[in-house]
Amino acid sequence: MRIGIDARFYGPRVGGGGLGRYVAELVTALQSVDTDNEYVLFLRKENFHECVITNTRFTKRMVDVPWYSFAEQREMPREIALAKVNLMHYPHWNVPIFSRVPFVVTIHDLILLEDPASARATTRNAFLHGIKSIGHRIALETAIHRSKHIVAISEYTKHSILEHFRVSGGKISVVYNGVRPPVGAEKVSLAELGVQQPYILSVGNGYPHKNLETTLSSFRKLCDSDERTMLVLAGKRDMFVQRLETFALEIGVPASRIRFVNTPTDAALARLYQDASLLVIASRIEGFGIPPLEALALGIPVAASHTSSLPEVLGDAVRYFDPDDDDALARLMFESVHHATAWQSLKALGIRQAEKFSWKKTALAMRDIYRNFADRRL
Repeated sequence: MRIGIDARFYGPRVGGGGLGRYVAELVTALQSVDTDNEYVLFLRKENFHECVITNTRFTKRMVDVPWYSFAEQREMPREIALAKVNLMHYPHWNVPIFSRVPFVVTIHDLILLEDPASARATTRNAFLHGIKSIGHRIALETAIHRSKHIVAISEYTKHSILEHFRVSGGKISVVYNGVRPPVGAEKVSLAELGVQQPYILSVGNGYPHKNLETTLSSFRKLCDSDERTMLVLAGKRDMFVQRLETFALEIGVPASRIRFVNTPTDAALARLYQDASLLVIASRIEGFGIPPLEALALGIPVAASHTSSLPEVLGDAVRYFDPDDDDALARLMFESVHHATAWQSLKALGIRQAEKFSWKKTALAMRDIYRNFADRRL
């Protein structure tokens, strides 16, 4: 059986934090668990050499077209047909609508439907944004209704799909992401990153649903009773982060107390996790949430909003707060720095919670789905 994977998002550097890591980890794990099927990985020029082949049943094919583009809709069907695959796996909803090869699709979340602020967030003018929104809806409808099977990364995401689309629950399998904390902390010092302890850490992009305004407002309140602690935001520096920088100044966060670390390497991220007093995830919506699990695996305390998939994934191993309550989050920040022993009981719970998720489990589940839904007649 010959399976194609649209791996153009491969790696956090190219594909962005969550989605890029999902594709890279899935491809790596599949190479270790599947020696029977053949795989074709469709990659962009930027990550073609970054994707390392360790299994002779895997081959790479360069399709250097950007996602969410007209070129994607024009070029991908032709490239997929030439590759002669029995089944495609699209790890995101951007399915080429003119391809006739059977496919399964992974849906991570429906944030653009559920969060108005994220749906309106754009760098384009109103007309182009409108066209983009229409294209998004068409591609999403295609992904949901024409797929042979849908993979949701949490029960929360599965429930969201069933709420927004007329589709049978039997067409959706929940396959959780794995967790593999970054390594190499010894290669990077906090001084190189412009960070000093103690500090509160947030990892991820600055999109509206991440609710970093609440994180910043809470930290501003912490500054009234704490003269040393820093806030470190690690992720890709884009227009969303630039807006957050402006917001931080407007609410009076001292510039010396906040540090934006742009696109940290795995080694830098490992160092940031290892020395943090607390990881904060204030999101209003999350399909899964890899950073808090990475922190838990390393024994780092986590404060998370009690929304969407986070309680499902993080269990009893974290402290929860209302994403609109910056006073509550400020108190958790203060406790993590000044009463750290109160969090010690959660450390073992967190490590055990993270151990429930592995990319090997993810890959084995996906391999079974490929086997069940591939068209062997091609």
